[in-house]
Amino acid sequence: MTSIDYTPVPRQLPSMSFWRSVGPSRLVTDSPLYARLGMLMFLAMVPTFVAGSLDDRLFHGVSVWQKPLKFEFALAVYLLTLAFFARYVPVSLRDSRANRIFEVVVAVAIIGEIVWIGAAAYLGVASHFNTQEPFFVLLYPVMGLMATILTSATAVQAYAIHRNREADLKPALKAGLVLGLALTLPLTLVSAGYMSSVGSHWVGGAANDAGGLALMGWARDGGDLRVAHFFATHAMHVIPAVALVSASLFGAYNRRPVMFFAVLYVFFVLGVFIQAVTGNPFI
Repeated sequence: MTSIDYTPVPRQLPSMSFWRSVGPSRLVTDSPLYARLGMLMFLAMVPTFVAGSLDDRLFHGVSVWQKPLKFEFALAVYLLTLAFFARYVPVSLRDSRANRIFEVVVAVAIIGEIVWIGAAAYLGVASHFNTQEPFFVLLYPVMGLMATILTSATAVQAYAIHRNREADLKPALKAGLVLGLALTLPLTLVSAGYMSSVGSHWVGGAANDAGGLALMGWARDGGDLRVAHFFATHAMHVIPAVALVSASLFGAYNRRPVMFFAVLYVFFVLGVFIQAVTGNPFI
């Protein structure tokens, strides 16, 4: 009778070249401004967290510093994601003067957004939908423009990666990157634009975050437009991640599952948007 060897096969750890490809030095090489600003956003969370620990003031039932902290984290992830994807942008475009100027404009918009939200927290007033303080009322349209500019970086990368025939990407992965980045801007504009037009992210229920969904703070007693906005801005993460799984399951040259999921994702975002507009909580 033949004996069977049950000795477990050790799992192979990622090589050093893999870690270098996702490490800070590679990000800084491919996109110096986005990478460094993203790291700075992470560092900015430290004093913001300390401020929240020392300052017991509340706004809408939660710490006045909670919103700046969330935005710093979200923008750090956003910038480092753009820095990671920059490796698939043609070098000629990535290093061009026009692209460097565009990235500076995006960086200024992001810094302006954080300064604006941080200033509102310091003053204990609303940054968004503020109809009481004249300065914030005047500044709000400018901040809306800056938010559009900073989000437009996803559309620029989507177009650049789509046109890059030399990118080391299999069709399924390339489709996931392009679709995820391309859908982020329009989906975000729909949700953010509607919120701006109605002057609130709450639809029915109490205008208070104290009893909101854990971690996210989304309303549980009415609709919350932030849900659709969240999933819209993360199309750039979700669709490429699904493309990576799809490439393993259905083949790296099969784009159809990725395209099908992208369509489903659009309907999902629109679904949670309608859910909020009709006054129904996400969960």
